[in-house]
Amino acid sequence: MNDHFYNEVLIDHNLHPQHLHELPCATCSHAGLNPSCGDEITLHLQLENGIVQSGSYTGVGCAISQASADIMLDLIIGRQKEDALHLAELFKKMIAGEISDDELDELEEAGAFQNVSKMPARVKCAVLAWKTLELLLHENG
Repeated sequence: MNDHFYNEVLIDHNLHPQHLHELPCATCSHAGLNPSCGDEITLHLQLENGIVQSGSYTGVGCAISQASADIMLDLIIGRQKEDALHLAELFKKMIAGEISDDELDELEEAGAFQNVSKMPARVKCAVLAWKTLELLLHENG
């Protein structure tokens, strides 16, 4: 993916986040923190029968962490818990530069973050929501 697409995706999700709000129907929540830059999010999910029925996040952070959280929720809502965990693994593989083209396709719009791996200071920002998701789903298994 090119840098232009990355910038468009980042800007769009920062100006018009769909999932930045409280979630009264949440069945579980987990807070995540990136101490190196101060990004903090709390991920809220409504899990029913192993399916992510709904989700949101609250908190503050840089454009990368906020856009990554918003895109992640777009991708996992409506999916099985196992599928969400699989996507989190793929996202981390992508950031580590170890993803195949087929795996990258599975990440859909989240693939826009592929070049973050070339910006070491921003890696923790991009993966904050995804690591928080993994912790939340493992705690609510």
